[in-house]
Order: sequence, then structure tokens, then C-alpha cells
Amino acid sequence: MLDAATGQPAVGIEVELADPRGLPVGAGVTDADGRAAIGPDALTPGDYTLAFRTGAYFAARDVETFYPLVTVTFTVDASGRHLHVPLLLSPFAYSTYRGS
Repeated sequence: MLDAATGQPAVGIEVELADPRGLPVGAGVTDADGRAAIGPDALTPGDYTLAFRTGAYFAARDVETFYPLVTVTFTVDASGRHLHVPLLLSPFAYSTYRGS
């Protein structure tokens, strides 16, 4: 995760992964590189949701934000490839994509 407003990794953001039924699969906190390794080594095909708890991150920096929670739903196919879901974050906008 990159804080696009500062150009620095977004450190300390809680991230939760839920399965297609909405049940928790894993959780983590972004590290010094803005990365969080969460979930099992392999996910069964289906739709999953990542919840990025961005409100506390901005509050700790005394920065007003429009997005206290960013959710990203994505599809896992049967290929078994490792997935990265980068998030580019600023107080009033965000963007995401399927990483390599």
C-alpha cells in the first residue's frame, strides 16, 4: 500500500481478508514496505474481499479522510497464481489493480 499523498509506504494499516461468504480468512498489518502477507497459501476459486482500515491510519497523522474503510472485492481463479492487490491511497481518493 502506498500513501500517494506522501509518496511513502502506508505503514500500520490493518487489512482483513474475507471469503465469498464473508467469513474471515486472514488478517495482517502493513509493514515498513506497505505490505501485508495475509491469508492461507492458496485460496479456492471465488470472490474475496479485502478490507483496508484506513481511518485509523489517517487519524494517527491528524489527516482528514473521506474513506475510513476501503474494501476491494476480487476474483480468485483456478490458476493458483500468487496474487498481489496493491492499493494507492490518499485522503480523498484511492486506486487499486491486480499486481504481478
